[in-house]
Amino acid sequence: MAKKNDGGFASSAGLMRYFDTEDDRGLKINPRIVIGIAIAFTAFILVLPVFFPT
Repeated sequence: MAKKNDGGFASSAGLMRYFDTEDDRGLKINPRIVIGIAIAFTAFILVLPVFFPT
């Protein structure tokens, strides 16, 4: 079978498309954990002036 060549202008310009790359080396984090950490950090920042008033 012949290889399907669906490369467009972006690939001919030396740019890679997002779905063309498969990187398994990165850290995989559940999106719910990221949102939870963001909410916890926000709560920590809002409570911080209670313990350390300026």
